[in-house]
Amino acid sequence: MGTFKQGRYSGYLRPISYAIDLCIINGLALMFFFKHVNVNPVLFITVMSSSWIILSLYSNFYEVYRFTRAVTIMSLLVKQALLFTLIIFAYFGYRHNLDVDSGIVLKYVGLAFLLICIAKFTIYYLLQKYRASFGGNVRNTVIIGKNRQTNALETFFKNNPEYGYSLKKIFNLRDKSQNSLDECLRFIKETKIDEIYCSITELSNSQILQVVSFADNNLKILKFLPDNKEIYSKKLKYEYYDFIPILSLRDIPLQEDVNQFFKRLFDIVFSVLIIVFVLSWLTPVLAIIIKLESKGPVFFKQSRNGFNYKEFKCFKFRSMMPNTDAHLNQATKGDLRVTKVGKFIRKTSIDELPQFYNVFFGDMSVVGPRPHMVSHTHMYAKRIDKFMVRHFVKPGITGLAQVSGFRGEVETDKDIINRVKYDIFYVENWSILLDLKIVFQTMLNAVKGEDKAY
Repeated sequence: MGTFKQGRYSGYLRPISYAIDLCIINGLALMFFFKHVNVNPVLFITVMSSSWIILSLYSNFYEVYRFTRAVTIMSLLVKQALLFTLIIFAYFGYRHNLDVDSGIVLKYVGLAFLLICIAKFTIYYLLQKYRASFGGNVRNTVIIGKNRQTNALETFFKNNPEYGYSLKKIFNLRDKSQNSLDECLRFIKETKIDEIYCSITELSNSQILQVVSFADNNLKILKFLPDNKEIYSKKLKYEYYDFIPILSLRDIPLQEDVNQFFKRLFDIVFSVLIIVFVLSWLTPVLAIIIKLESKGPVFFKQSRNGFNYKEFKCFKFRSMMPNTDAHLNQATKGDLRVTKVGKFIRKTSIDELPQFYNVFFGDMSVVGPRPHMVSHTHMYAKRIDKFMVRHFVKPGITGLAQVSGFRGEVETDKDIINRVKYDIFYVENWSILLDLKIVFQTMLNAVKGEDKAY
């Protein structure tokens, strides 16, 4: 077993993480609760420690790997904090005779998770530094196959030393004069390779079975790169109908009731704050300025396609002179239709603020795929593959594509293709933390200014 563990991962990291977290929650309990003579320390530590371990197994709190993103770790922390808080309150609610103030409980949970957060990210970043600077905690890898996907993986390994992957060799099985599968497997065994990455498209079914058998018999981790059939690159959902395995092509988190509830709660709270504390005074000020510069309405209403392709009226502060092309043509750089005040509010994205009314009414969300004009939506739906996937969720005031550099005017098909790519990633990987990250990045971009904000 010692040989098996070598080079793969430290068997001590997870137990150490458990020990640190349990020391934090029980050490702080000593400070906050054990001064109450009625609180039994042994009972409390036993119940809370057991609950923590069971909860961690249920929530996969310690399922953090070298390739895990920081936002995923934060998501795990928030989930663990919420569930553990419920357990703490349930404990003191059941033992109401202890008469512990709820404010003290909240302070305890808040401080505990602040320290756990610091500890978890310290370990995470120290390990990255250790791998990148000292070459420790490394996994030796090989890639079987030579194509676009394996080239991208090779680049990833070389450009991200903090993940701790040491690529030893790439085998091009198509070139029979250079490599054979038997030579490849012999190299893996002799060089003490930890992980094997295979391109499905480069291997026959018999070769795949041979590699699987070799990996199982030699205790090697085997991973596959999907082929050019995009179904294999999707986040497939595996289910059973009785004993029949079923694969769902796309798993959409916002189809879950609990996620819809938290998403809507976030939208309502955020939109109310903006409406009450910003739009309440900004609207009359801008109304006067807009009216003084040009005749026409203060608000510009335009039909957009939203959730399930349903049309709705999207609100904006009017930034152009009234014109018949407003519902057909996007604003371009140096567009003569844009007014002086319009240039400013478009550059700072202030013109988008009335869409918080759309969010409050339920037509839009704070974060989501940006809605297009109806005429453009019909056009892109016919021309751009998977464009309609964006309509599985509500459109947003801002989105992942926008903070990733794909906002504003669509100059070429490449712009809209990349926008759709980011939107689909958002649809399939939504989380509250991802929404918060996008909102924060949007505010930073608004302060710095963006080239395509015109």
